[in-house]
Amino acid sequence: MVKKGKKVTVIGAGNVGATVAFILAMNGVCHQVVLRDRNTEIAKGKALDMSQAANAARSHTIVTAADDAAEMEGSDIVVITAGSPRLPGMSRDDLLMINAEITKEVIQDVKKYAPDSIIIMVSNPLDVMTYVALKESGFPKERVVGMAGILDSARMAHFIFEKIGYGSGQIRASVMGGHGDDMVPLPKFSTVAGVPLTDILSEDEISEVVERTKHGGAEIVGYLKTGSAYYAPAKSTAIMVEAMLKDTKQIHPCAVYLDGHYGHSDVVSGVPVALGANGVEKLFEMTLNEDQKERFEKSVQSVRSMINVLKEKNFFDA
Repeated sequence: MVKKGKKVTVIGAGNVGATVAFILAMNGVCHQVVLRDRNTEIAKGKALDMSQAANAARSHTIVTAADDAAEMEGSDIVVITAGSPRLPGMSRDDLLMINAEITKEVIQDVKKYAPDSIIIMVSNPLDVMTYVALKESGFPKERVVGMAGILDSARMAHFIFEKIGYGSGQIRASVMGGHGDDMVPLPKFSTVAGVPLTDILSEDEISEVVERTKHGGAEIVGYLKTGSAYYAPAKSTAIMVEAMLKDTKQIHPCAVYLDGHYGHSDVVSGVPVALGANGVEKLFEMTLNEDQKERFEKSVQSVRSMINVLKEKNFFDA
């Protein structure tokens, strides 16, 4: 059972943040959800709407909007979705710096008002922003976790279903590595009702699923034109919140700080972890074949190169 009084702050009331808050309110996972956004009026409107929806659902969750950062005080979990989208003419490094600065600013508030909270990062580029949050907060590495692997696994599971046409809800897909083109889908650890994927699909079919998974976010952007996915990212984030608040110790792929794990240090990447009341309760090291090791190495180096851009600009010394 969830103890009454659990509090979650969601920073960023855009599509992802608002949908996270809505799912938590509908599920009654916590006693209070606080929405914080630079546009306070938007946050207030959405919080009011959600509170009314919670009453319709007979949920005990109260949703409020924060006028001030101090209102996140006492939060058990802080979900950070705040960030800028990539605009026309903006380079990858430009976006990296802008979102790193936003994350740094937000983390200062979290440090001040919710020093005992667990931080769940959702802002992009996800793995690097998780690293920034960890370094800027000074929190133990177990209490700073990035959401990506659950989303990527869900996308892969759906594409497997589209390919085979059966087993919906019984597909367990495994993904590790960074969020984006360098993610490492793991067909070897993916199953349909316990049957290995390799016994159901051919190598070519699995390759097609893997490629579509890598570009799953871009495919949605292509349809929406003016935005990106938010239902699946929000549900994936809510799953993490619930696992922590209920202390389930469920295993999910999440972006975490590697300290010698899989042969890598001082970098963030997606690996399977058990989530509970303390955040990351345990990190699991799977046995990878040579191809998977190479893919994971490439994924880690992609994240490390962006971290190095920040270091070269003395971001962490500022």
